Amino acid sequence: MTAGVFDLPAIGEGLSFAAALDDLSLALGASTSVVVSAPPGTGKTTLVPPLLATLSPGRVIVTQPRRIAARAAARRLADLDGSPLGTRVGFTVRGDRAVSADTRIEFVTAGVLLRRMLDDPGLDGVDAVVIDEVHERGLETDLLIGLLGEVRQLRDDLALIAMSATLDAERLSAVLGDAAAPAPIVAHTVAAHPLTERWAPCAAPRLDERGVTREFLDHVARTAASAGRELVAKLPGADVLVFAPGLREVAEIARRTRELAPPFDVRELHGQLPAAEQDAIIRGRAASAPPRIVVTTSLAESSLTVPGVRVVVDTCLSRQPRRDAARGMSGLVTTAAPRSSALQRAGRATREGPGSVIRCVDERTFAAAPARPAPEIATADLSDAALLLSCWGTPGGSGLRMIDPPPAESLAEAHAVLRGLGAIDDDARATPAGRALARIPTSPRLARALRDGSALVGARLAAETVALLGGDSRLPEVDAAAAVVAMRGRRGPDARGWTRETERLLRFTSTSGPTVSPSDGVGLVIALAYPERIARRADRSPDGATFLLASGTRAAVRGPLADAEWLAVAEVTRASGRAAEGSGAVIRAAAAISEEHIEVAAAHLITDRLEAQFVDGRVVARRERRVGAIVRSSAPARASADEGRDAVRRAIRDQGLGVFVWSDAADALRRRLALLHRELGAPWPDVSDDALLGALDAWLGPEIDALATGARAERVDLAPALRRLVPWPAASDLDRLAPPALDVPSGSRIRIDYPPHDDDAAPVVAVKLQECFGWTETPRLVDGRVPVLFHLLSPAGRPLAVTADLASFWAGPYAQVRAETRGRYPKHPWPEDPTQATPTRHTTKRAARE
Repeated sequence: MTAGVFDLPAIGEGLSFAAALDDLSLALGASTSVVVSAPPGTGKTTLVPPLLATLSPGRVIVTQPRRIAARAAARRLADLDGSPLGTRVGFTVRGDRAVSADTRIEFVTAGVLLRRMLDDPGLDGVDAVVIDEVHERGLETDLLIGLLGEVRQLRDDLALIAMSATLDAERLSAVLGDAAAPAPIVAHTVAAHPLTERWAPCAAPRLDERGVTREFLDHVARTAASAGRELVAKLPGADVLVFAPGLREVAEIARRTRELAPPFDVRELHGQLPAAEQDAIIRGRAASAPPRIVVTTSLAESSLTVPGVRVVVDTCLSRQPRRDAARGMSGLVTTAAPRSSALQRAGRATREGPGSVIRCVDERTFAAAPARPAPEIATADLSDAALLLSCWGTPGGSGLRMIDPPPAESLAEAHAVLRGLGAIDDDARATPAGRALARIPTSPRLARALRDGSALVGARLAAETVALLGGDSRLPEVDAAAAVVAMRGRRGPDARGWTRETERLLRFTSTSGPTVSPSDGVGLVIALAYPERIARRADRSPDGATFLLASGTRAAVRGPLADAEWLAVAEVTRASGRAAEGSGAVIRAAAAISEEHIEVAAAHLITDRLEAQFVDGRVVARRERRVGAIVRSSAPARASADEGRDAVRRAIRDQGLGVFVWSDAADALRRRLALLHRELGAPWPDVSDDALLGALDAWLGPEIDALATGARAERVDLAPALRRLVPWPAASDLDRLAPPALDVPSGSRIRIDYPPHDDDAAPVVAVKLQECFGWTETPRLVDGRVPVLFHLLSPAGRPLAVTADLASFWAGPYAQVRAETRGRYPKHPWPEDPTQATPTRHTTKRAARE
């Protein structure tokens, strides 16, 4: 075959998307960015790359969200092309590669391409990029769309194709297009084979505090075995595909199904399988082979096609990334699968003919599931993404055209982590150290642990620990040090994959320190990655122990680690029930660590300072040594003058302004100043709690000195302190703009009740109605900006009316008030026209006068 030319008719035989290739060619002639929408299994991943390679001489890169999908797509296309894998068609994924100088089409994961672009932002030699499975809204896929959009501003010859099974094509078209026009959309639809829906809810709950229940897993296995027996009786050559949320559930369902259906070939399909086993499942089975029940994760929704499937059994569960900002935890949680995912799963049963889906929920539960998954950018830890964006020169994604921007709060948390690692500066731009960390193919935290840990515990142990923590599967032991030892002695696929990853990471180390045993060194490596997760035992119980983390979170652990005084925690998740010991979280992976190593890993979290708090109105000081929120030691102490002032400031900020007794004068002054700030702004000060706590020295300096030397908080007069915030000559206008009292026509001075500092209400004057006779308009404060709200009282001081508009009140409601009230108070005047009447001054205990 001619180099660079692919036999599209031969490759596309039997694939329905072959009918859309002419439309795609026309779209590419009009625009270098195109959106392709087609159902799973139609052949778009197989046919679009060779079409692009035929139209251009350079390399075509195709991204996939998962390594297994990239390898499988490359093997399938190479097989259809009749060329050895790694020649004309190849792939590159983490830890595995099959490409050559002659490779025309290269399948990669999105993460591989992102890191490649840091070294080659122009993508020299690449003529086209295909981003597949956009509908999954993976974080790395979303980042690629933004970065490639910027590359195309400099390279208008670079073709960009975004492909998906189900997506908002118009929205993506607008993002990929330019100011002149959106990107064209090539939509391919096929007539679906009939799908029969069946519902098989379990009597027991699907989930409890520990995850998916055993009863539900048993139910799914029974449903799968029963479905297999029914299917074999009708279609001996067909298979069953079972969707589970994660690897543990896949293994459990497969094990139980083997016990219930021994004639079937029960297979597991997930990203941790060796490539040969994955390929065997994807290729299908021979006609003489026993029928299969394939138990898989969500990767078979659209990334992979399993041939021969005519029945899908769906748990209607999925793993979704979640970020718990309050506890500083992130990870995957099991939740109801979005309905869009469930529809894609069901579609796998009708790819080759009529099929059926058995959902292990009832219709009401299914209808209550979310319509579609949340974009990963909205829920995941953004540390890795934020570092990549900073290295690209667009901190926080500023200036990039993305489907959704990173959430501000999550981005701020990520930037705080990266600053702690020294990876970015105050402007969120990458430092030289940050650029070095970004080139290590793991998260920034683990990259830092590999770099710094190599010099402290030896390169191999550092790489082994990072390979274990960064792997896709859960650690075989809660004790990470014991897990490293266990992995060294294993011989299975997990151990081989761990060894390959360790060797790969070793290539990114430049120094190696003394050889340290896992029991002594693993905890230090973990602490270098997660210093805020250093933990000290707080409580011990017969079953386990509760630890306080440096971040302030409490979490429980069982087993040998419960006896440790200090832990370096690698993984902690929210949980309830007995395992959490009432803490609300469970430690999933950790290692013991010495205080000496804590000093090395968490130097920036260690403090030795005087702490103070108000006890019975007086400052009590203690010398405390801490690791973040963990108190290592605490003893009563006498402070120096500077230490005392610092401690008082911290105590006030921690306990709030409520430690003081606000006199009536101080409270009234604060209310008046708040109104002036609200209406006029500067120079009138902001007297909210946050503003006052943020500027203690500007107004409370002398009082802080007094408190530091033993004065009691309740004896501090805050009125003079507040007046320090008002500059001259504005201070001379205070009584004119916001007077403490109002002169009414009767000659009385009535106190003005100003609203609280955090309230937007109007100032109130409670006054007897007769004292207002003669006023035609409502008095206004702050140079006429704010009307007074009058609470008009009877001669006995009882409420009669409330008004902020005296003129309207006199002209209307007053007549009704006069008619209803003058009989009760015949000795008091009730003129028909109060604006012309002489006000009457009353002296009663109820009068609110200054």
